[in-house]
Amino acid sequence: MVEFGAGNRMRLAIVGVVALATVVGLSACSPPAPAAPTGANTETPGASAAPTAPPAPKFDPAGDAAANLDYFDAVNRALVAATPKPSGREIVDNLVGAGFAKTDIEVTPDVTIGKEAAEAIQFSVRIGGSCLVGQTGAAGYNAIAAPLLGTGKCLVGTTRPIDW
Repeated sequence: MVEFGAGNRMRLAIVGVVALATVVGLSACSPPAPAAPTGANTETPGASAAPTAPPAPKFDPAGDAAANLDYFDAVNRALVAATPKPSGREIVDNLVGAGFAKTDIEVTPDVTIGKEAAEAIQFSVRIGGSCLVGQTGAAGYNAIAAPLLGTGKCLVGTTRPIDW
């Protein structure tokens, strides 16, 4: 039989208290057990369990870029989903078909100066003194609302003429 002195009994008691506190503390971290089913049907007959989709964004011709970003994004995502690598003309025609003025649209060329296909096409719409700017290409699609540049344009660099 092992004899414990008063000092050892005190250490053993402290270890026991710490272990008990740890178990109690950790049990408080576990999630509560799910409620047992009652067997009662709480659904109203004819009620739909499917959540309703948020309304589609709408074009606000009097709004600025921030007010129209969701609409611009939805219009362009639909095009990219249907045509994964749209041409600049397809992008412009899609934006015009969605209500944006062709005179407010800018688009970069589809080909590089070396006559290679561009890896990405950037495009924009001036609206309400600000810009909707999008890009589609190998890295996917993205769009932002941005301030109008000091030049009165949205894109920096060379853009192609929209003459159709």
